[in-house]
Amino acid sequence: MAEEKDKKKKYYKELEDLPGVGEVTAEKLRASGYGEFSALAAAMPHELAEIAGMSVEAAKKAIEAAKSMVEIGFETADAVYERRKSITRIKTGSSSLDDLLGGGIETMAITEMYGKFSSGKSQLGFQLCVNVQKTVEKGGLAGGVLFIDTEATFRPERIVQLAEAQDMDAQSVLKNITVARAENSDHQIILAERADEIIEKNNIKLVIIDSLTSHFRSDYLGRGALSERQQKLNKHVHTLQKLAEKFNLAVYVTNQVMDNPGILFGDPTTPIGGHVLAHMSTYRLYVRKSKEDKRIARLVDSPNMPEGEAVFRVTPKGLDD
Repeated sequence: MAEEKDKKKKYYKELEDLPGVGEVTAEKLRASGYGEFSALAAAMPHELAEIAGMSVEAAKKAIEAAKSMVEIGFETADAVYERRKSITRIKTGSSSLDDLLGGGIETMAITEMYGKFSSGKSQLGFQLCVNVQKTVEKGGLAGGVLFIDTEATFRPERIVQLAEAQDMDAQSVLKNITVARAENSDHQIILAERADEIIEKNNIKLVIIDSLTSHFRSDYLGRGALSERQQKLNKHVHTLQKLAEKFNLAVYVTNQVMDNPGILFGDPTTPIGGHVLAHMSTYRLYVRKSKEDKRIARLVDSPNMPEGEAVFRVTPKGLDD
């Protein structure tokens, strides 16, 4: 019976072969990051219809046909365990912070750090830009960086300073960092959705967004726009998670905060993004300033690491214990 069913199964070689998908539609799909059957199989019909300029019914048929070409279903835990053995980590420069995170910034995951201004969020991002380019033996991934700047905070001068502090060729380090300036939240979403080609071409092993919520916060004002903002933010973060898993890279995002007036006692600092971001961030860190150049990072959420705190320093030469 299985053999008969397999014989009846129709095989598709290219996107153009799928029902309802011609050459023009296929090019639109590839340009939007749906160049593989696996990506198409996991797409939403309405989203696909909007991107490709096709009807929802045609999108459903294309998705079903794509599903027939990939293995989508259940797997045993030992298979998941084997796949997760390929996960690696980027050292932060602080052994205390690395220990808190289980060894550093993890690939196939989203690490979020939130805190008030000048708390050290961007500084960790700059440090990771340098450290990820080191060899695996030295705490890196021997790869490049995609840096999406939303607040005009990217400073190549700081990258040069950090690289020279570790006796690395500053110009080579800069050339391995691809920077994109997001003008608004929609532009930010598009940059992430079209990142596949750059990631493959430039051997990107780290994606940084500084900050993730800045444009969403300014583009959607008032309670009336909250629902739409959260929906778009949710889609955006899911795109980042897909990139992390597809290319086995690390995603580091910074987040803004606000003071919650409902908290009368204790620290009222609350991250932007609500439950959407809270659920999607694999590792969630809250960082605050201490005396002089010291910072205190608290692990707020993690699937496998206990809550705890780490004290580190932000110096001219970079992060340190």
